[in-house]
Amino acid sequence: MEIIHSRLELSAYMNYAVDVSPKAPILVDKYIVGKEVEVDVISDGVDCLIPGIMEHIERAGIHSGDSMAVCPPQSLSKDVIDQIITHAISLARALKVKGLMNIQFVVENDVVQVIEVNPRASRTVPYLSKITGVPMVKVATNVILGQSLKSQGYANGLYRQQPNLAVKAPVFSFSKLTQVDVSLGPEMKSTGEIMGIDTDYGRALYKAMVAAGVDVPLTGSMIATIADADKSEALPIIKEFASIGFNVYATEGTATYLSKNGVKNTQVHKISEGSPNLLDLVRENKVDLLLNTISKDKHVEMEGAVIRRASVQHGVPCLTSLDTARALLLALEARRNGEKLECLTIDQYLDHVVLARPKEAEQPEESETAKT
Repeated sequence: MEIIHSRLELSAYMNYAVDVSPKAPILVDKYIVGKEVEVDVISDGVDCLIPGIMEHIERAGIHSGDSMAVCPPQSLSKDVIDQIITHAISLARALKVKGLMNIQFVVENDVVQVIEVNPRASRTVPYLSKITGVPMVKVATNVILGQSLKSQGYANGLYRQQPNLAVKAPVFSFSKLTQVDVSLGPEMKSTGEIMGIDTDYGRALYKAMVAAGVDVPLTGSMIATIADADKSEALPIIKEFASIGFNVYATEGTATYLSKNGVKNTQVHKISEGSPNLLDLVRENKVDLLLNTISKDKHVEMEGAVIRRASVQHGVPCLTSLDTARALLLALEARRNGEKLECLTIDQYLDHVVLARPKEAEQPEESETAKT
């Protein structure tokens, strides 16, 4: 898979695809630059229970398995959430699903569109079960065996929101999969995932990132090599890193742009320009973070791949998504506040939730959206 932005890129990709597989069909789809949202639905054919809504932190274009996600969502409007609930219930009923169903949406300009629908359990079921306290597999199995949701104590629509926040983060094995590029895109590369739970979004982010291996100190040094198309978006993010005490190293193009916009930095050579260069900084353990966005220039990208691989080999966290970098800033801010991070068991986080709900009266009233 590849996201194409121009006719020239399309021509290059088609030549490559035909060489690899001359007789295979090529699927062309529209790419929407929006926010991806995911839900798991349990339907009994009449009522539909939506335990929670997961908002992806990285924008659409990165595989859902490689994206970070937060539940409950932090930036979706009530109107968007209502659209998601309505679409999910309508799809489950139209498809006559009895059991679990996963739906992936993309939100652009507050309009919710369906990416795909999978009438099966998904990798997010254990995650949602832990944060909401709903034993989703048990409930869905009972539905398949003939029990309704109401008889199990669950109402139609979105389940009540919990006081905790949970952040799902992917785990990668790049140090072992040496032929796999670190950069993220529409093809899945993660080999697992973890979850950070807290009552505060920043603290939940911090727990998730540390558990996933993105353990960045509160202050240190970073390399910034940013593609031209991403420089304006990256500017406030790098400026924020600099403001909290990070020394910024950058190659010529990024360094010039940062300097013009008031961000103090140290210019370093590209790998092809001689030493000392970016690779030397990584190999000598002089940096704590690499922020590298993907360039469409093939020569630049060849060097980008080398520096990303070096970062993996030397244990330097490498981010290729500005959305992830923005989330890391929130996580570091929460840690810098000096608040003690609790580490509790799932049961302790859910001690306010009654896992078995034999009476429908224990459920919150249905929202107007759910009733419709």
